[in-house]
Amino acid sequence: MKPVDTMEERDRKAEHIELALDPKNQLERKFFDEIYLEHEALPEIDLAEVDTSVEFLGHTLSAPLLISCMTGGTGEATRINRNLAAAAEQCGVACGVGSQRKALEDTSTEESFRIRPLAPNVPLLGNLGAVQFNYGFGIEECRRAVEMIEADALYLHLNVLQEAIQPEGQCNFKGLVERIGEIASQLEVPIIIKEIGCGISGKTARRLHDAGIRVIDTAGLGGTSWSRIEGHRAEDIAIGDLFANWGVPTTRSIRELAAIDGMTVIGSGGLRSGIDAAKSIALGADLVGMAYQFLLAANESTEKVVEKIEQTVRELKISMFCCGARNVTELKQVEVRSWSEVNR
Repeated sequence: MKPVDTMEERDRKAEHIELALDPKNQLERKFFDEIYLEHEALPEIDLAEVDTSVEFLGHTLSAPLLISCMTGGTGEATRINRNLAAAAEQCGVACGVGSQRKALEDTSTEESFRIRPLAPNVPLLGNLGAVQFNYGFGIEECRRAVEMIEADALYLHLNVLQEAIQPEGQCNFKGLVERIGEIASQLEVPIIIKEIGCGISGKTARRLHDAGIRVIDTAGLGGTSWSRIEGHRAEDIAIGDLFANWGVPTTRSIRELAAIDGMTVIGSGGLRSGIDAAKSIALGADLVGMAYQFLLAANESTEKVVEKIEQTVRELKISMFCCGARNVTELKQVEVRSWSEVNR
């Protein structure tokens, strides 16, 4: 395998962080604002009774919340990942890391991903790009990624649009469903498939389910635009803006994936509050993921991430109370309505 230019990669990862923090690279349209949950004026429960806990990967989480995969491979990423992991442990939620490809190709960057000592009791999720299976990676690289952070599961991310716009993009996505199925049957921990901002349709999810995948993260349209980020990096702002609204909205992706029997759904992509989390679960998600809000906080401190997690969980709990849902299972039964119906 040809080694990458590590200085170039460090610059790229640092640039990704800088651009991801820029509000201009967040989509303007808020799909979650287009729906609402049926309000229950007489919930017949006590707010103190509302239980947000869920089971995930053999762990009990305090809330159905995942700090989504973001970064790694640079000094700045090391600080951010440590802040995220320490906060996840303190609050009892799950945490993912960014793509570990660089650490597999340049072991000097591994330290930026080694967060298990800071989060010994919560699920940690490793991360590799599925397209790498067509560029020399296989089961051994997956095992090394899992071992590196003592991961409870391994994300394989799908990033077709990002690779197509990225100056150094790798765009051979042939035969990946079969390869993903082979890896899933061999790896000792579960494989989770995710997009990175364009969502996953029900049709694609069923192909993955047939290949043996049982957990999918929507990472749908509505949050950070990697089209804009890569368009900026490629000095082609026009194409980045043109494809900024390309994809399956998270709200639709959740509905389509939740209709597949036996599929665990992580709803992510454009969630900005505990209300959005509640809407996601009512749409059919089992867990929700957030990235941008936690990246902003982690850029400051662990304490800021803890504050953001606690605020999000409080918002979720109030949402559940106002829907009459005592727990996450009952929240899944709450009716979701469209604001467009109001004006009919």
